Amino acid sequence: APTENNLPIILALVGIWYNNFFGSETQAILPYDQYLWRLPAYLQQLDMESNGKGATKNGRMVSTHTGPIIFGEAGTNGQHAFYQLIHQGTKLIPCDFIGAIQTQNHIGEHHRILMSNFFAQTEALMIGKTPEEVKRELESAGGKSEDEIQLLIPQKTFTGGRPSNSLLVKALTPRALGAIIAMYEHKVLVQGAIWGINSYD
Repeated sequence: APTENNLPIILALVGIWYNNFFGSETQAILPYDQYLWRLPAYLQQLDMESNGKGATKNGRMVSTHTGPIIFGEAGTNGQHAFYQLIHQGTKLIPCDFIGAIQTQNHIGEHHRILMSNFFAQTEALMIGKTPEEVKRELESAGGKSEDEIQLLIPQKTFTGGRPSNSLLVKALTPRALGAIIAMYEHKVLVQGAIWGINSYD
């Protein structure tokens, strides 16, 4: 694909943008398909071993940060582990959300609900929630005094403007999984080339 349409190159450049210009030191990999539950660990090894280097190919010390710290968890497991840090914390953590449009497991409404969470999380990271929105929600839910509502508003407000990518495949087939892995391998290679390090030595 031409550079402007090449997803691994775009992901590499976006990753460098946040790592080197915004001081983001981490990236979250968040697959919304249980069959990808080990993907964050695989990409952690791929990225951190390949680009976790402090010397260039020429043996000089690098002059900038290289590979980020990669972590993640599948679907709603992560929502109850570290999403609050991503949404409301003081650190900038770019996220890759990975999902499949069609499921391999047709269990009632499960996939529709899971993907609703996928899109709700990325939307919330983008637009946040204002104090006014939180106040309206708490008032309409009822059961809380005005003083209780005022105490809860700062705890439920978040700014938005948090970076995330939404990566969707039609269905999680062997071919789609191979494409996801190849995309990240290419991304790592491009970043290593820009940083002047030998990613796959």
